[in-house]
Amino acid sequence: MEGLRARYGAGPLHLLAAIASFAVATYAFLEIADGTAPLSFVLWFAGAVVAHDLLAFPLYSLLGLIAGGASQAGGELGRRTLNHVRIPALLSAFAFVVWFPFILGVSEATYADASGRSTDPYLGRWLLLTAALFAISALVLALRLRRARARGLATDPPSPRNPR
Repeated sequence: MEGLRARYGAGPLHLLAAIASFAVATYAFLEIADGTAPLSFVLWFAGAVVAHDLLAFPLYSLLGLIAGGASQAGGELGRRTLNHVRIPALLSAFAFVVWFPFILGVSEATYADASGRSTDPYLGRWLLLTAALFAISALVLALRLRRARARGLATDPPSPRNPR
């Protein structure tokens, strides 16, 4: 085991996960290459990479810096709550990116022709999903803070002048 860790740099579970990831990626590549429009996929994928690197990454990095600064100003409690805001916001944004044509009604005609249904429910469902994600996150934060207080841990770290 130590020989593998020394040569590979990680444990056998990591190696197994890496091999499985490569197998899934190879299968996906073969399915795309065998599909009806592989060039279309390559163009969309390249566009997504460019859009991410030029638009999304700077935007969420800036939002992360703003949130990090605000959490630092809030002390220990602010640092504890930061990920309880980040995670539901990230999941909600991901759902929006995946379904934005339906949420915004951009593909109303195409969707109606293909399914005979309207895209009207998507906005409400996305808002409900977002509210549920933030509510669950708030509940988890409340439970964690309650458990920390029950253990006698304060929300602010101990200072050298005021040890616990």
